[in-house]
Amino acid sequence: MRSKECVAMLLAGGKGNRLGALTSKLAKPAVYFGGKYRLIDFTLSNCTNSGIDTVGVLTQYHPLALNSYIGVGKPWDLEREEGGVTILPPYIKQDGGDWYKGTADSIYQNIDFIEQYDPKYVLVISGDHIYKMNYELMLNAHIQKNAEATVAAISVGWKDASRFGIIDTNDENKMISFFEKPKNPRSNLASMGIYIFNWGILKKLLISDAKDQRSSHDFGKDIIPKMLENGNDLYAYSFEGYWRDVGTVESLWETHMDLLKKNSAFDLNERGWKVYSRNLNQPSQYISSKAIVRNSLVNEGCTVFGEVENSVLSYGVHIEEGSNVKDSVIMPNVKIGKNVKINRAIIGEGTIIHDHNVVGNLEDITLIGHREIVT
Repeated sequence: MRSKECVAMLLAGGKGNRLGALTSKLAKPAVYFGGKYRLIDFTLSNCTNSGIDTVGVLTQYHPLALNSYIGVGKPWDLEREEGGVTILPPYIKQDGGDWYKGTADSIYQNIDFIEQYDPKYVLVISGDHIYKMNYELMLNAHIQKNAEATVAAISVGWKDASRFGIIDTNDENKMISFFEKPKNPRSNLASMGIYIFNWGILKKLLISDAKDQRSSHDFGKDIIPKMLENGNDLYAYSFEGYWRDVGTVESLWETHMDLLKKNSAFDLNERGWKVYSRNLNQPSQYISSKAIVRNSLVNEGCTVFGEVENSVLSYGVHIEEGSNVKDSVIMPNVKIGKNVKINRAIIGEGTIIHDHNVVGNLEDITLIGHREIVT
């Protein structure tokens, strides 16, 4: 098999507990976003737009919908005889093996997959972030610095810094220290969970880490600190574009609301950097002449007779007369009856809301899971 300069390993097996009912039976990267996408579309599209043509997708938690969605990778131009996209669930081998114990362990269990491409570099990415990033530029910076590992980093608000892995660097962006979710962060430069490693060095570290019973087998908690301890050359790669970790109900709602802002920093239709997804072939939307739609994203296949304001409607949504949807995210195939009031809510796929219901309030974000019936 022809060798590859860089192989991407996409982590897509997390439970996503903080998204509540949206991920009770669905892998987090398979959650819908922006009306016609799923979270994983953004990372896979980044790979395609960056010229990364070999991607291993590591799934574990409720993987069926995600595996079916990815298929052979055609929407992202990743259906290839050599490389392309490969689904990599955990598996039990004759000499042992188990469910993925952590992010590093998931890569360790797939060393054989990586080895067949004999890469110089391995890109480790996550399937549940919203952003557009050219990984080729990051790889070029990694090579120019003669780095052994490079960590993508972004400045975050000081009040949020304790939620991230925090990086200290010198004037040349060389990493001096790294602390995973520190109580009192000394910096607000946060790891984005995007790494490039020299494969030969990473392979040795993964084998050593797998034997360490004290390890949590995690990149942020174990591998990165171990490399700093060993004196490896690690660099931060500063990213200044739009990036959101949509790991909570609030952040998922806020990121949707960002799409609706004038001159939004995140454009789903940016020329030259397409976000690819499965072709849904939905019919055109129907908006009644009596309907009122203000500052909203209404996707194909919607039927609207009521009032929609500052909201994102996925395909197949039906809203009856007299209903009002405001500051909300409505996922695919939701049916909303007459005289329903919805405010600051996320409504899961296939939910039916009967006439005269009130959902949401002015304080919190209300979440209704998939295929529920609200009477």
